[in-house]
Amino acid sequence: MTALTGTGHLVRLALRRERAIAPWWILLNVSLGLVMVAYVNRNMGTYELKVAYVDLIRGNAFFQGLGGGFAEPRLEVLATWRSGGFLYLASAFAAVMSIIRHTRAEEDTGRSELVRSAVVSRQAQLTAAVLVAAGISLVCGLSTAVVLIGIGLEPIGTLAYGAAVTVAGWVFAGVAAVAAQLARDARTATTIGLTVLALSYVMRYAGDASAQYWLKNLSPLGWSHLVRAYQDEQWWLLGVSLLAAAVLLAVAYRLLGRRDLGAGSLPERLGRATAPNLRGPISLAWRLHRGLLVKWAAGVAFFAAAAAALSPLGRDLLSRPSIVVDNITKSLGVPADATLGAYSWYMILILAYAIAVYPLLMVLRLRAEETSGRAEAVQATPVTRLRWAAGHLVVTGLGTVTLLAVAGLVFGTLYSVLVGDLATDLPRFLAGALGAVPAAWCVGAVCVLAYALLPRASAAISLAVWTLTVALGQIAGPLYGLWGGSPLEPFHYIPNAFAGPPLTAGPALALVTVTAGLLVAALPALRHRDFG
Repeated sequence: MTALTGTGHLVRLALRRERAIAPWWILLNVSLGLVMVAYVNRNMGTYELKVAYVDLIRGNAFFQGLGGGFAEPRLEVLATWRSGGFLYLASAFAAVMSIIRHTRAEEDTGRSELVRSAVVSRQAQLTAAVLVAAGISLVCGLSTAVVLIGIGLEPIGTLAYGAAVTVAGWVFAGVAAVAAQLARDARTATTIGLTVLALSYVMRYAGDASAQYWLKNLSPLGWSHLVRAYQDEQWWLLGVSLLAAAVLLAVAYRLLGRRDLGAGSLPERLGRATAPNLRGPISLAWRLHRGLLVKWAAGVAFFAAAAAALSPLGRDLLSRPSIVVDNITKSLGVPADATLGAYSWYMILILAYAIAVYPLLMVLRLRAEETSGRAEAVQATPVTRLRWAAGHLVVTGLGTVTLLAVAGLVFGTLYSVLVGDLATDLPRFLAGALGAVPAAWCVGAVCVLAYALLPRASAAISLAVWTLTVALGQIAGPLYGLWGGSPLEPFHYIPNAFAGPPLTAGPALALVTVTAGLLVAALPALRHRDFG
């Protein structure tokens, strides 16, 4: 047996499992690339508009950080700047999830032990996962480049752009490979990988916004930005990413050879000998979810505070007469004294779309409890399947309310202190954020129905539901000038707290009714289907 015995079979198995997931990531990258070009052509069709937009960017630290540095008044440069590095981020995220899915998650379910009983080497599973994840990143970058060249963008810069997308995925494939060896389970490994990804994005953003470019130079995502596609292509920086990926993979293989199957390199923390507060399914669900909820609350508070801290910059931006500002004011359709509040409201809405991922993750946790066998052990007690599921859903619903309340309170308080009035603006932001609760619940209920009816495909369906919700929503469409939002997504019915008619209970009650209907359909299906 060689070090790679069985790798080919495992690659084919991984590709078979990725056929329902990888095409979505590829489509997302290609679509984002096309959307950015369409946005520039639609809203900055003349050279004068491009120059005005570039001048606006250069005078605002927030915009410099958002797009990843300075822009030039050219279609290709503005399109890649407008993406804000989202293509690099998407490629890296897909690589992290793919590596964890085909390594640590396989060990958690016991399938790795079955695979190792055949003629398969110790390194084969990790090698197959790396090859598949690297292939997905390569296809993301290459397909994006081919499509952009096809619509007329400059070929050399486009190839550099596609290569930067690819190497971003390769670096974080190495990060995920190391995380899979360090952690004891897939959940912890995913947390490690995504934490490194988030820190990399924050460092890159902070470096561009503050002109402290050493932060950007230390960020793996920053390396892709520093390739400077369509400007003065720095091809050698692709080698930096490749070297980092190679080093990380070498570390991962070294750790793989030093640990036992099913174990992690990091020591496992011992739990309590007893659990006196576990008195039912709700308390059990709370114990399982509270750590993640606290982390989410801290993250939401951080980003809400960071967004609110930019309110003075937003006030200065809207006070400067320019073509871009005139377009913003006209699109909001509010009186001049309410423009800043209506403009800032979209920060809350962006947070609400992000918080809608939380109920999705909780539904995926139901599936993880089922496949690991822990749900079956719980249901061997007097706790029925419906009570077990209901406990998780209650904690998920209340957790969603908590996160949106944190977003509204933190953003509204800091906004009111900096540029507004505490007595009037804080209640508006808080009420508006809580008004988004039924929409987030509705997204989670669709995911519950998918889990009840099609458990094996529930992860892909849930991700597709959230992606379509964002793509058809009030942010993505109007932001890129493609549509005004779609009535097919629940956040469409969440009004701007500073514009339009006052908040009413009608849309919220309708969304709650739809959510209840989806749960009523899901729970009996969950009760009658086989587990496992």
